[in-house]
Amino acid sequence: MATTVRQIDRFRSSIAPFSRFFGGPIWARNAEPGIANFAVGNPQEMPLPAYVEALAGALQPLDKDWFAYKLSEPRSQATVARSLSERTGMDWEPADVAMTNGGFAALAVTFRAILEPGDEVVFLSPPWFFYELLILAAGGVPVRFRLDPPAFDLDPEAIAAAITPRTRAVLVNTPHNPTGRIYSPEALRAVGDVLTEAGRRHDHTIYLVSDEPYNRIVFDGRRFHSPAEVYPATIVTYSFGKTLLAPGMRIGYVTMPPTMPDRESLRDALFTAQIATGFAFPNALLQHAIEDLEGLSIDVGALERRRDRMVRALRDMGYATTNPEGTFYVMAQAPIDDDMAFGEQLADHGVLVLPGTVVEAPGWFRISLTASDEMVERGLPGFEAARAAAGSRTTA
Repeated sequence: MATTVRQIDRFRSSIAPFSRFFGGPIWARNAEPGIANFAVGNPQEMPLPAYVEALAGALQPLDKDWFAYKLSEPRSQATVARSLSERTGMDWEPADVAMTNGGFAALAVTFRAILEPGDEVVFLSPPWFFYELLILAAGGVPVRFRLDPPAFDLDPEAIAAAITPRTRAVLVNTPHNPTGRIYSPEALRAVGDVLTEAGRRHDHTIYLVSDEPYNRIVFDGRRFHSPAEVYPATIVTYSFGKTLLAPGMRIGYVTMPPTMPDRESLRDALFTAQIATGFAFPNALLQHAIEDLEGLSIDVGALERRRDRMVRALRDMGYATTNPEGTFYVMAQAPIDDDMAFGEQLADHGVLVLPGTVVEAPGWFRISLTASDEMVERGLPGFEAARAAAGSRTTA
């Protein structure tokens, strides 16, 4: 029992910045009338009508098992495999697709399937909120690989230095939340070469876990390339909640390319992990609607225009910012060292952002582009007023 208590304490510590923010004074302002909420990637406008129609069309039961227990439905697997094959040029097999209740579950299932107690997972920092927690919960050891601002580039040599005989996986998030970087095939191939060499040296496969929930949210005519295209032992996790901007409707998947070694045993491990993770399959309705959902997307062009508006306006005010290549997010440098304090100052001016400390990027803050255009125009004077009140600092 003592060990369990210590584990829970460590789990709680890993998400303490997240808990402090969403239980703190900045997020408490969310309910105030007129607040401009750029803090998280939630919808600020009504859902896509076609999304609602797809769910409504799948709601009418066609047989007695319509709402019975569902595993990975063959139609769901075939739909995803077909889409992956079209987008990657590889021949994806439906049997290699495990449908999950969101990308969160896809990662949890992956780590349970591939990790033994004490195995290490190298992950990018700044990270998504819960990478460390999910690695710990599967018995793994989190190892950070820090991306240096303002470019937040991958450094294969630094990743190589982080690998030890206990390394079982390297977790890459591309397009990257929170920075918006999309890592090129050349950069991903270099990381794959590092993992291939390290796997030979340590006599075991080192997986590349590619977390790709934003792989269709890309800007400026770019084409997204998955690490699965260049490194055989890649496991891909995905959530439909980003492309559809419906994060509360939990459907995603974990999958592997046809190049994956020992695919059959990994299929079995993933299935077992789905059961052990609390029946981590999507609900019946979302799987029935999958063929319609797969072809839908929010207006990426509108997000790109919003990015251009935000970046240009913030830089004119004197902020240093990223210019994201994809995702929902812009990162900006706070004009004072304490990004949490500056987040409170912004809230005083009617603007909510996510302080960088919450995602291991102190001195920065994250802005979500899922805000409406009206909210952007309403919020920009608040950014300007808060910066003027804070004075200036040397920026990156």
